Amino acid sequence: MKHRILVVEDEAKLRRVIELQLQAAGYEVDLAGTAEEALRLADRASLVLTDLRLPGMDGLELLRLLRRQDELLPVVVMTAFGSVEIAVEAMKLGATDFLPKPFSLDHLLTVIQKALEVRALRDENRSLREELGRRYTFDNIVGRSPAMQEIFATILRVAPTRATVLLAGESGVGKDLIARAIHYHSPRRDRPFVKINCTAIPENLMESELFGFEKGAFTGAVASKPGKFELADTGTAFLDEIGDVPGPIQVKLLRVLQEREFERLGSNKTRQIDVRIIAATNRDLRAALEEGTFREDLYYRLNVVPINIPPLRERKEDIPFLAEHFVRKLAPELGSTATSISEAAIQKLMEYHWPGNVRELENVIERSLVLCSGTVLEASDIKLEASPRAVKSAAVPFLPEGYTLEEYEQALIREALRRANGNKSQAARLLGLTRNALRYRLSQMGLEDRGA
Repeated sequence: MKHRILVVEDEAKLRRVIELQLQAAGYEVDLAGTAEEALRLADRASLVLTDLRLPGMDGLELLRLLRRQDELLPVVVMTAFGSVEIAVEAMKLGATDFLPKPFSLDHLLTVIQKALEVRALRDENRSLREELGRRYTFDNIVGRSPAMQEIFATILRVAPTRATVLLAGESGVGKDLIARAIHYHSPRRDRPFVKINCTAIPENLMESELFGFEKGAFTGAVASKPGKFELADTGTAFLDEIGDVPGPIQVKLLRVLQEREFERLGSNKTRQIDVRIIAATNRDLRAALEEGTFREDLYYRLNVVPINIPPLRERKEDIPFLAEHFVRKLAPELGSTATSISEAAIQKLMEYHWPGNVRELENVIERSLVLCSGTVLEASDIKLEASPRAVKSAAVPFLPEGYTLEEYEQALIREALRRANGNKSQAARLLGLTRNALRYRLSQMGLEDRGA
């Protein structure tokens, strides 16, 4: 949808020049020669560009009235050179920006674009806060099991503090919901919550995305840009999949945690920041420490308050409550006639192993509601994977008699090296390890230097 700009200017020639420039830039334009005429057109404007000197009602009074109608409507004021004090008064009354006359048309477009971007961000931020304030409460994190009740108690204890929290658990267990619950039960609830998905950012862009950059820092950096941490200032930064952050960025994250400071890419200016960090991972960070892919000092800085979220298969007593919750939540959204779920359907859900955890359960309920034609969700409506991975009931193979765990591990490593003819990369693949993890184990065995 095109933005519509209302231009309020009593000089017809200038009004026409601005109109042509804005139309050429892709905007729709309404014109008014007086403040009274502008008030009749303002309700459909995305932005108002007004002179302060107008016949009849002046621009300052127009600004006051526009603010009463819509406090979020951007108003950019134009003022003659030498009337800066009037422009300052306009800014106090809520003007978004001002343009001293004479101004270039390029500068005009830049100011308008900036004002519209600010409004879009404010609108989005307000709607997200309203939505998240409704959604991310304990009422939406369903769990009656002892494990989940302990997590809820931890959230209530840790939320009022600024302590760093490390959430650990498989994909789909609800780490994102718990991070948001911590934020929305904290004193920072009205400040930004910025989620940073560390796996979604390419490694070569991660520094600039997290810490921002200055104009000219690299090819294509035509303007300075704040990073995620600056956007989260005074609020909470949620670092999802922290285990996938590359080593050089880990050093910079450690500094943010320790010193609360950083520099933008291409800048020597140190910036102070007040951010509460919540990190999450579905990896075993202790194994990553062992492999040398995660810094030990960063791990202990993150692991101030650890919260381990168990997979759904380990808290199946939560499944009936989760299923009922998802039916109540999703049925109205999908227009489904189902209002409840049968005991047989619950039993069918209880017998499944849920490799995708709560996220998979929600998807199953959603799919089943779409296919259900009655008022009760029956077992026949529940569509699970055609060939679910059965949980093995057979006895798990144990250590061979006469071996300790360490001796058996070393024997497996030696056998993998033998089969790989000494090739460490191939041996690591046979064992399901990374090369660094294998090298670590070989060094513990005293074999790395001998090239075993």
